Amino acid sequence: MSSPSPLTPPALTPQDLGVGARFTVAVMDGDFAAILLAALAGADATGLEVETDPVSTLVRGSEQRVLEYIAAVIAGAARGGQHVTASLLLSRGCPGEVTCSTTPGLLAEAAPVPVLAPTGIRASAHWSLYPLDDTGRPGEAPDHLRDIYAAIDHAKELGTYVRGEHYATLLEGDLADVLGTVAAGWVLVGRSVQHVTSHATLSIASPTTVVAASVTDSKAV
Repeated sequence: MSSPSPLTPPALTPQDLGVGARFTVAVMDGDFAAILLAALAGADATGLEVETDPVSTLVRGSEQRVLEYIAAVIAGAARGGQHVTASLLLSRGCPGEVTCSTTPGLLAEAAPVPVLAPTGIRASAHWSLYPLDDTGRPGEAPDHLRDIYAAIDHAKELGTYVRGEHYATLLEGDLADVLGTVAAGWVLVGRSVQHVTSHATLSIASPTTVVAASVTDSKAV
């Protein structure tokens, strides 16, 4: 008689893993309130925890669904052609949030990089990535710049990288590709660092045009 197989521990939920985002969208239009409320109402929130307050909207759920929802809201606000900006904060690995305790087995729960459908909306973004690595990996000392450089190299491969700026990296492309780049750095670093946050400020239909730099190999982020 074969011995019973050991019990499989339950999969960690996005809430267990501390996966979530806060974002704020601004529309440069006199009817901004109606535009923003319509964009929020038109985005599919299935499987997500969504809370909007006077400052920002909190979204919690899987990485894929969080990014799909944010992309839908920003795209919905930008469909009218007005100048739109959005501030986005992503976080993974801080399930306690207020106390910010980490979850055992967190790194084993590797999420796939979110894939977003093209929107046809061109966006620019200043993006910053923060691998909060206090302990390092087995046999390696903490090195946040190693992970930042890897994320920037990935952005170059995706074709959204424009140049390094002071305190940020400039991205440009379809809104889906820009958000996908931000999410890729966040998710990929999260496979080896317990707590990762990423911040991006996006701009759509800005009166200022992005000018490519003569040197494109900077690794500032």
